[in-house]
Amino acid sequence: MRAVVQRVRNASISVDGTTVGAIGAGLLVYLGVGKGDGEADAKWLAEKICGLRIFEDSGGKMNLSVVDTGGGVLSVSQFTLLADTRKGKRPSYNDAAEPAVAEALYERFKEFVAAIVPTTASGVFGASMEVAYTNMGPVTILLDTKQPF
Repeated sequence: MRAVVQRVRNASISVDGTTVGAIGAGLLVYLGVGKGDGEADAKWLAEKICGLRIFEDSGGKMNLSVVDTGGGVLSVSQFTLLADTRKGKRPSYNDAAEPAVAEALYERFKEFVAAIVPTTASGVFGASMEVAYTNMGPVTILLDTKQPF
């Protein structure tokens, strides 16, 4: 699984002009599910993301997690994170999991996050979504369960 995690002041997702998920301060997580990913990947990633100390403490040092700050997590399924761009100009998505598998693991990831963070929201799997957010910092973290950075 791959994730792009952004520290945000606020974030929302709309589908067909209707807001389907929104949070105040917290984390916006774009999540891609790859072939061979499983429940252990979803759990590890959820725990890692919720524990990332990327929020400032009273001394201005990034020392607090989203749990510590009482922030929310907005999750967005995004298979394009599995794009292979090494050849040609058109990305290949052969490494992305099949939609049924990806959706199940995305849902499981959201359950793991919700068990840690009280405020969660999400987009609609497979939908064309508009994501609006205000990035704080900016702070953007890349995570990959197969190639931890």
